[in-house]
Amino acid sequence: MAVSVPFHFLFFLLLLDRAVYSSSEYLIGVGSYDITGPAADVNMMGYANSDQTASGIHFRLRARAFIVAEPQGKRVAFVNLDACMASQIVTIKVLERLKARYGDLYTEKNVAISGIHTHAGPGGYLQYVTYIVTSLGFVRQSFDVLVDGIEQTIIQAHQSLRPGSVYVNKGDLLDAGVNRSPSSYLNNPEAERSRYKYNVDKEMTLLKFVDSQLGPIGSFNWFATHGTSMSRTNSLISGDNKGAAARFMEDWFENGQKVSDSSSKITRRVSTIVSDLNTNHSRLLDIAASYKSSKGQSLDAKIRVRKASKRAFVSAFCQSNCGDVSPNTLGAFCIDTGLPCDFNHSTCNGKTSCAMDYTNHWRKQFKMAVGLFNKATEKLQGKVGYQHAYVDFSNLQVTVPRAGGGGSETVKTCPAAMGFGFAAGTTDGPGAFDFKQGDDKGNAFWRLVRNVLKTPGPEQVQCQKPKPILLDTGEMKTPYDWAPSILPVQMLRIGQLVILSVPGEFTTMAGRRLRDAVKSFLISLDNKEFGNNLHVVIAGLTNTYSQYITTYEEYEVQRYEGASTLYGPHTLTAYIQEFKKLATALVNGQTLPSGPQPPDLLDKQISLLAPVVVDSTPLGVSFGDVKADVPPKSTFRRGQQVNATFWSGCPRNDLMTEGSFAVVEMLRDGGKWVPVYDDDDFSVKFKWSRQVKLSPESQATVEWRIPESAVAGVYRLRHYGASKSLFGAITSFSGSSSAFVVV
Repeated sequence: MAVSVPFHFLFFLLLLDRAVYSSSEYLIGVGSYDITGPAADVNMMGYANSDQTASGIHFRLRARAFIVAEPQGKRVAFVNLDACMASQIVTIKVLERLKARYGDLYTEKNVAISGIHTHAGPGGYLQYVTYIVTSLGFVRQSFDVLVDGIEQTIIQAHQSLRPGSVYVNKGDLLDAGVNRSPSSYLNNPEAERSRYKYNVDKEMTLLKFVDSQLGPIGSFNWFATHGTSMSRTNSLISGDNKGAAARFMEDWFENGQKVSDSSSKITRRVSTIVSDLNTNHSRLLDIAASYKSSKGQSLDAKIRVRKASKRAFVSAFCQSNCGDVSPNTLGAFCIDTGLPCDFNHSTCNGKTSCAMDYTNHWRKQFKMAVGLFNKATEKLQGKVGYQHAYVDFSNLQVTVPRAGGGGSETVKTCPAAMGFGFAAGTTDGPGAFDFKQGDDKGNAFWRLVRNVLKTPGPEQVQCQKPKPILLDTGEMKTPYDWAPSILPVQMLRIGQLVILSVPGEFTTMAGRRLRDAVKSFLISLDNKEFGNNLHVVIAGLTNTYSQYITTYEEYEVQRYEGASTLYGPHTLTAYIQEFKKLATALVNGQTLPSGPQPPDLLDKQISLLAPVVVDSTPLGVSFGDVKADVPPKSTFRRGQQVNATFWSGCPRNDLMTEGSFAVVEMLRDGGKWVPVYDDDDFSVKFKWSRQVKLSPESQATVEWRIPESAVAGVYRLRHYGASKSLFGAITSFSGSSSAFVVV
């Protein structure tokens, strides 16, 4: 029925809308998109362990973005990736797409792309040789899914821009991280250390995004801890502690904002569509027995279990100065004896068998974020701004205090190089052979091996001291660059919040020095605007990746972090110098020179990862057929695990972006099967394997650990996949297990 509305009432609504718009400080928008990537055969990025290749999914990875804009002015976009780190070539190609779509609205100046540092995501998407050796070179699928996903999440955030407000809150989160290089930290001046209670940063800073009409639409927070809760033997794709925290905070908001003491009680939003079944157990068993496993069936390749989602609430747990921070809070111990590791070298009887207890602390980050979100009342107000520059860190002049006092002197950074302590790894991921942390001398044998690749010259040796050079990556150019030299430095401003985008892993004290220096400098430049109400956060692993940044004193110790500080002992001082230039330009409204452009090495990339040639099944078996079924007339209780294994194809045939490989379905009234859990849930795991290495036959297992929130009823497991024929055709398929009862 049509309803006529008086003109004066429409005019009133228009004025009301304008009033809401004008009273809002900013335009805000958020977005989220699947970036899970290849779940088979591809080496994982982070541990540099060539044996750690993906073989399934723990839970899916996402890109999450926010945009904040002045209604008639500047804007900034921040993208948080469930990936190990940002990549220069990914950033370059995303910016090219944004320019083609939006012109100069989004550029390298106001777009930040940051990684959470999970060590359980597919590798091969960076453009420098050092970072893609273990992945057998460049992996186009890993690269493409990131570029596509980042573009899509920015599109979502842009299209959802509406009047709204941003609130900031911060607080200390204890027992979620420990310093994995305490001997390095202790080499910092005692007077400096005495200013801080802890040897890692405990503060979490959170932004709460509130749409003027819709209410809360998202939260982003920054907290420093490594993404190494999943061990170096894990082969399932996972967002690790930060990805899990984000996953559950989104569910927490969508399911009524109720915090549970058990992860199994945090319900997925999809399960809320299932009503309780008041049917007796015997009747349920009879119903389940009537549903046998289905034969595998071909599907339309476009079918997806979950459609491309524009989620109502987006939560991101971003990375900060995590360089020396481990989430494994029980500390380092010797694998063989259980005794503490050697303090300075993290070895056990001279061997690198020192490890951490892999305890997942996503829950602590999640609960802290919920508390900060609920109590966020400080509103960000003021200008939106940004500054950006490309800097050649391989030969940058830096002014430092003269040794022994008496004025200052000019020194230089160095071409990139990695020390012997780098090869020792860390307590989160020990290295191999006889390398050890804290090695400031090296040994003759490995020097001979190094010289086969590149012998560092005397100037480089002197510049990098006391680092003994194991790999002179900055001067290695065959078949193309091994390490970056031109790095982006970036500063984003939203009112009284300033985000420092850094392309690497700052240690705790290095991050403190950078934050403090920038904060003091900004206040000194414009005390009236910032005063003491200025919040400064570090967004680590942003826009590209250049390994670690330690303090000068930590560099001297040459543990893993110091040995991985590429540009020599004055790297941190160089960053502070360059960020002060950004701060000056930000306050004064200047435009800095863009600096030397980083190289685009996409056309030079080499990939040695074998493609999927063909998938096959045994004679008489179809893709999607059940290989190992759920036992007939099975009954399971909450907390138990149920499995089914299917004949499958390689997951690289179809990444199932915004879809699912593994699904749990529930029987509804009328005989309709409804998906209630999938491989984006903590309770469901998708595991894939070949019968024999290089065999075209493979299988996929769907595992469901039944959560406490599961509704009693009849369920079955379903697998979706795709197979490749010898002629290159890709065919989608699915299959389901026999039904079972959950009571």
